[in-house]
Amino acid sequence: MTAGVRALLSVLMLIGFYILALVELVAALAFAVWLASVAPAAIAVKLSAPLFIAIVGGVGWAMWQAIRAKNEPMPGVVVTPDQAPQLWAEVRRLAEGVGTRAPDELRIVPEVNAAVSEHAKLLGLIPGRRYLYLGLPLLQAMTVDQMRAVLAHELGHYSGAHTRLGAVAYRGRIAIEGAVSRISSWNVAGWPFRLYARLYLLVDSAASRRQELEADAAAVRLAGKQAAIAALTEVSVVAMAYDFYLGRYVAPGAELGLLPDDVFAGFGDLLAAREEEIAGLRERAAEQEKGSVWDTHPPLPVRIAAINALPEGSPSNDRRRATDLIPYLPQVSGRLHQLAINVNGREVLPWPQFTAATESRRLQGAADDIFREIARRLGRPMVGLAEVLDALAAGRAGELGEAFFSDATRKEAAVKFAQPLEVLLMLAALRSERLSWRSSWTGSSTLVDADGKELDLAPVAELAVHPATLPQARARLLELGIEVAAALAVETTATARGGDVIAGFGNVTFDGIESDLLVLDNGLIAIATKGDKDEGADRMKALVSSVPLTKLAEQHRFLPYEEFHKVTITKQVPIRAVIELHGGRTVELKESWTGDELHKGSRDVLHKVFAQFTGE
Repeated sequence: MTAGVRALLSVLMLIGFYILALVELVAALAFAVWLASVAPAAIAVKLSAPLFIAIVGGVGWAMWQAIRAKNEPMPGVVVTPDQAPQLWAEVRRLAEGVGTRAPDELRIVPEVNAAVSEHAKLLGLIPGRRYLYLGLPLLQAMTVDQMRAVLAHELGHYSGAHTRLGAVAYRGRIAIEGAVSRISSWNVAGWPFRLYARLYLLVDSAASRRQELEADAAAVRLAGKQAAIAALTEVSVVAMAYDFYLGRYVAPGAELGLLPDDVFAGFGDLLAAREEEIAGLRERAAEQEKGSVWDTHPPLPVRIAAINALPEGSPSNDRRRATDLIPYLPQVSGRLHQLAINVNGREVLPWPQFTAATESRRLQGAADDIFREIARRLGRPMVGLAEVLDALAAGRAGELGEAFFSDATRKEAAVKFAQPLEVLLMLAALRSERLSWRSSWTGSSTLVDADGKELDLAPVAELAVHPATLPQARARLLELGIEVAAALAVETTATARGGDVIAGFGNVTFDGIESDLLVLDNGLIAIATKGDKDEGADRMKALVSSVPLTKLAEQHRFLPYEEFHKVTITKQVPIRAVIELHGGRTVELKESWTGDELHKGSRDVLHKVFAQFTGE
């Protein structure tokens, strides 16, 4: 199926959608007239009104979406021909090569993507302003010849019949999806629309896959097979690498209230440092991708096979970095950072300081967890390293170790306590300014001394857990210039930082208050519902998607698992449980029969969480 046929078919099926609505409307009218003739008017109105709401409301919204939907430009840094003449020359040459006009505007965007869009009018029948979007992470990873293949592919979508009615096809998808999303899944009148929508999307997706292969052919013709295949592979590989980069190097600091001064600059450094790993990802990229009849793009193996079957095009073999075509890249990267990154009160630091501050706060957080557990064992509001060493001198290593190694005997726990103790010693060394952080793009950051050597404090910790050798440990710390008093707790109560939502319950009673309950992997958040008993799952999804978990925990009741002493389950379904906290206080949880689950497995997840504290 050609792209032109695809667009025409989309228009015809969009018209068919409205015809289906008209048929249902006529049927509903006939049903209402018949019902009015055999039943009281009030009953007739009550039974037929939902049909009219589903049909008229759903289709009316679809028509409004189709006619009025606005395709706003993606936020990005505008790069003019004067600022990047080589890049613009490539764009214009490739546009001419595929037989279409060049974009009116070029924007560098923060996504791992490249795209061309046109703000057409009258359902796409009247041409409009054309935009080219180039993702900075993609440019950082690609060579010039790979970038040419990407540009030729994207511009190829705007050649000939590809987009004569392409915007209509796009509007058709938006209109139909918009219509069915407005109709309740329980509304029988909406079922034919849902079935029709699935048929439309099935046909449209098949045609879209064909269009992608045609655009790939344009890439081969103008950049060559090797560049076209490499570009396809690179897009999926860079997407994985960028997700890893954000999750490993940026997100931990952001969660701790920190941000680097240029997020995108760091990705370029990671690509250079992990070149061998990324090469391995390229080799496995095609194997990992599987296709579906609902996909708008063919799977990578299919696209590569289709490219190999084409005649060779005009390879350029230009191995320069694609970013070389943007003369003022650091400035562009900095402006994109300001545009795309929400600081939201976080402290912004240059990369070396950002990494050091992030790792310091993570170490402090791990130490705080240990300090709080030890404080509970010792019956104190809070302790520092000095108090921990005093307890060890009193022979309480086994007692403290049991808090972290519940399956060990007291003697075994005493020896194993050296592990959490080492964390506290590392914190003391850092706070005493005897160690500093050495960052790495190929592994984890490490603490090193002034000579750049890693300091192994495990032997000191092993000495400290035994009262007889504790004086040797203290002497060694003094020799190293590590001040025991420097290691103190910062957070005396646990937070939801680092937690993920794993389950949820709407409309439960938690500690006597009607609440929605979010189950995290590090605690429970109870959100008072104020008597609202409807749509609990939707409320929870809306909250989780709009408010950071740490904020939710601060604004509502957060009960960390580390405060749990014992959980007694009095009823399995719906869940009834009594949570006994350290110190003897209890919290009762009551799930209702009419409550909502965040997902179908929520109850099983909560049972597994509680099982850690029931002794089962």
